[in-house]
Amino acid sequence: MSGQKMKKVIGFTVAILMSSTIASRAETLADALVSAYNNSGLLEQNRALLRAADEDVAQSVAALRPTLSYIASIDYAYSDLERPILGGYDQGLGAGLNLVAEMTLYDFGRNKLAVEASKESVLAARENLIGIEQQVLFNAVNAFLSLSEDLEFVDLRQNNLRVIGQELKAAQDRFEVGEVTRTDVSNAEARLAAAQAGLAEAKGEVAVSREVYNSAIGHYPTTLASPPRAPKVASSLDAARDVALRNHPDLKAVQRTIKVAELNEERAERLKYPTLNGTARAGMIGEWDEYDSTSAAISLDLSGPIYQGGRLPSLARQALAAVQAERAQLHLVSLAVQQNVGTAWARLLVSEASLSSRQAQVVAAQSAFDGTREEAALGARTTLDVLNAEQEVLDAKADVIVANTIRYLADYALLAQMGLLTAEHLKLKVQIYDPSVYYNAVENAPSGYSKQGKALDRVLKGLGKE
Repeated sequence: MSGQKMKKVIGFTVAILMSSTIASRAETLADALVSAYNNSGLLEQNRALLRAADEDVAQSVAALRPTLSYIASIDYAYSDLERPILGGYDQGLGAGLNLVAEMTLYDFGRNKLAVEASKESVLAARENLIGIEQQVLFNAVNAFLSLSEDLEFVDLRQNNLRVIGQELKAAQDRFEVGEVTRTDVSNAEARLAAAQAGLAEAKGEVAVSREVYNSAIGHYPTTLASPPRAPKVASSLDAARDVALRNHPDLKAVQRTIKVAELNEERAERLKYPTLNGTARAGMIGEWDEYDSTSAAISLDLSGPIYQGGRLPSLARQALAAVQAERAQLHLVSLAVQQNVGTAWARLLVSEASLSSRQAQVVAAQSAFDGTREEAALGARTTLDVLNAEQEVLDAKADVIVANTIRYLADYALLAQMGLLTAEHLKLKVQIYDPSVYYNAVENAPSGYSKQGKALDRVLKGLGKE
């Protein structure tokens, strides 16, 4: 084999290897969704907010338990009763140390209701987190498809530039032999300049979309794979609405907040009842360097309101109004969810019909262009006719690209309105965030010295917080 042939073989082999390497690095939509899920600052922020809500449960549970505190004091006593002439009598430094244990023994269930309300708030926050997850994943789909669309536009514009360049060359050749006028050549030159401008604009849109992609996905893309088949959605509008009314996180969140409001209303009603507290105190009192006496006491205190200027009835009315507001909110959210599902379904049907029509338009426009170019070669058509026909093909293909993107987005939009655009439902290869792990670690308000406290330390380390 000659050296020249060897170089060609090696070059061909390298080209194949590079092509396969690039293809292997092509990022799929699933890859983009995984990256968005793992790198979203918005998701991380709301997970932290959920953990903060978990701590409300721990604090409510702590209110049911006894508390132990200390009071240390130092005092300096001075009296002038015994030695007024010499300026008084110095009694020296005194010191005291007291330990105080307190516990609410009975409050007609107000603290227990607070615990239940905190738990319901946690469940509402979990639903809100699912809503944020849907938002993050839909933004990722939108960023992926937008960049894919813009890259297709670049390819389309480059092909258009090549075709118009051929038409300009043909017009120049025909002008030289006197078949067309200088006007035909100028028309082709104008279209070529417009095509160059269109290509520059398309490349600019790619640059913008890359920035959006980086923000939504967490990194800049290399090459993008073609989008896979769109996910399955409901078979009918009624079926989609039924799924949405059962699964949409906004609805579930409002249902939880209604329960919170109802529990708070009951707590407000019980504020008029007394509270029984128990207190135990032990202490030592004496000079700075020596304790003279010790003391201990246990007491039970029953306290309750008699008159507070109308504050308690106001709190009860306010809590009732909050319940009514949340129930009205449930109605509004239910209507909004049903409307959004109906809108997404309608857009899906329209996008399917539009895509089918646009594809037929491309076939017809391409056929017209081919015929016009053949007729122009026979002198029956002008160069401008050919350029116009080519522009029709370009516009039709561009419309197909847009219609295909809209069609794909419509599927994911409907999935989101049904409450199913989640990493779990899409079966993404990610470590699904489990909110119960942190909740279970703090639910019983562990101290830093208990086994639960040490387990919580491990959870925090796993979250990267320590």
